[in-house]
Amino acid sequence: MNTEVKNIDLSQVDVDRPHFVAVTTLYDSQAIRSVDFHPDGKLYAVGSNSKTFRICQYPQLSKLRQGHQAYPPSVLCKRTKHHRGSIYCTSWSGDGELIATGSNDKTIKYMKFNNDTNQLVGHEVELTMHDGTVRDMCFLDEMSTKSRLLVSGGAGNCKIYITDCATGTPFQAYSGHTGHILSLFSWNSAMFVSGSQDQTIRFWDLRVNVSVNTLEHDRKDGAAVTAVTVDPTGRLLVSGHSDSSCVLYDIRGDRPIQRFHPHGAEIRSVRFSPSAYYMLTCSYDNTIKLTDLQGDLAHELSSVVVAEHKDKAITVRWHPTEFSFVSTSADKTASLWALPPS
Repeated sequence: MNTEVKNIDLSQVDVDRPHFVAVTTLYDSQAIRSVDFHPDGKLYAVGSNSKTFRICQYPQLSKLRQGHQAYPPSVLCKRTKHHRGSIYCTSWSGDGELIATGSNDKTIKYMKFNNDTNQLVGHEVELTMHDGTVRDMCFLDEMSTKSRLLVSGGAGNCKIYITDCATGTPFQAYSGHTGHILSLFSWNSAMFVSGSQDQTIRFWDLRVNVSVNTLEHDRKDGAAVTAVTVDPTGRLLVSGHSDSSCVLYDIRGDRPIQRFHPHGAEIRSVRFSPSAYYMLTCSYDNTIKLTDLQGDLAHELSSVVVAEHKDKAITVRWHPTEFSFVSTSADKTASLWALPPS
């Protein structure tokens, strides 16, 4: 059941702003770059610059109150030296039965996951087709056929690879970007979007061998596209940029709605809440902000700080159904934040 809150008053920024609290905080010896929720929301996976990979349990929130003191999460699985380099990205398949990680060691690893025992099973598969840091990944899941395809991109030759996870074979490589691929996002079994250092956003369809649309926003300003996300209906794209801006884009109308600046430094991650009432952005200004998307999107949008780290915020992910999220940071922590009952 979706428990997303709809009626937070973001106009009362200083008085009644939504006050999220850190429920759990995971500490590491180095910056934590990546996190992703299991699709049922009971677990989340965390990857660190220390090469450590963990699967953590989602905490019980029923007794959460303001003034709560964060505690370490329950770690169900931990692998040290999971890669030979920093773990840059982590992604679960839509059925929760596969989990993949990408690294600056230029490899991807994916493993089977048993949803009943909450443990990794069998041997990991290692993919070595990338010639640079793997910056982001996403799964394309065809539930009816149980087909799982993994989309991955990053530095090096700037290609986006499609891997059939049943065989461990990359069978397609998309060319088009001329800069490092920094962000990937899929919203159905065939479509995905990519954001690049070349300042462009490209839409891709598995049934076509070239990008089906390319967006170029004010390329003269030199702002890389650092983050992309699409709402569950496939109607609205939000991109984050290195110049601290966000762009809202009407996909079906093929037009930009507006550009706004919710942060004071480079944006590293953007995500819609489960029902797309709100959006989270995290930035190198150390903060995570919540933006209300329930009004006229062409008018000025209201954004408030809902979480803060002691160093750069790197990644943020909403819980699949609850009004909570996990953020990771260069301050060597991954914190799970939630809103106590009013």
